[in-house]
Amino acid sequence: MDAAITSKVLVLDKDADCYGTIKSFCERHNLVGLKAHEEHVMAVLRSNVDLGGVMLSESLAGLGESGRGLARRIHEVRPELPLFLRRRREAGADDRIDPREADLFSAIYRIEDIDALAPAVASSIFSQSYPNALVRGIAEISRMVLESQFPSMTVEIDKPYLVRDRIIFGEVFTLIPLESSWCRGYMMLQAEQRALQTLVPGETEDFRDLNNALGEVTNLIWGWFKNRFINQAQPIPQQSQVPIVINHQHRYISFGSDDPQLCFKYVLTGKDGGAPVALLQRFIFNLSWSPEAFAENQASVEELFESGELELF
Repeated sequence: MDAAITSKVLVLDKDADCYGTIKSFCERHNLVGLKAHEEHVMAVLRSNVDLGGVMLSESLAGLGESGRGLARRIHEVRPELPLFLRRRREAGADDRIDPREADLFSAIYRIEDIDALAPAVASSIFSQSYPNALVRGIAEISRMVLESQFPSMTVEIDKPYLVRDRIIFGEVFTLIPLESSWCRGYMMLQAEQRALQTLVPGETEDFRDLNNALGEVTNLIWGWFKNRFINQAQPIPQQSQVPIVINHQHRYISFGSDDPQLCFKYVLTGKDGGAPVALLQRFIFNLSWSPEAFAENQASVEELFESGELELF
């Protein structure tokens, strides 16, 4: 699996002449651009689409519209998402944006100088880096567990990505703590209840049985993660906790941190056909994150020779 991490951005722009330049910029900076018509924007933002940010043109932003323009409404609905504003081509150098509205945006750029946007993307979307060995290892562990638990399904993994939104996917999710000398936080698995029924068709329709199925997968992945990435010999510093806030009406969950979350999407398809089932996995290292101290728990060749577990042929 390619361990390069991407992030989805919603591109809202009326100027078709700019699409090629914006698409090229996105490809160079590991962004996946998604388009939506103006009348559908708020519905998209309230959906399960995982986003890292929004690229918005000035012609759509509605600046100066008594505080009810599209930029302001996006910020109110999804304040955790960074907004990147593209100025109108005809806007002069001295045509300044009201400071109160400028504060809505993580960066303001012009299409002819779009590469100046790169530092803002790096700092606001890709502010947290993840070791390639960790990303690959999570995917390998999760695929192995899913294939063992659901042998009648094939498992495909989308490219890992980062999100800054806090929208909950589906009706069922599990949380389990991750604590080591280099990270402290949570792993979360999310699924739609109907999808879980597809994965465990032999179970009763009691939602508790479906919960148990997702809980078992979560526990197995956690166990393999701990064995592979957490050194039990190293002390774990005791630090304060942060409350987790859940708003069911808005399908919103906050871990008290603005850091981007590492996400994986697993698509399970029956070997005999049937509708695919999606499971979303998030890693939230909101309490502690020291990737420079990360290491896999793998014995070296020399150690295996010394212990007698490995011999020359």
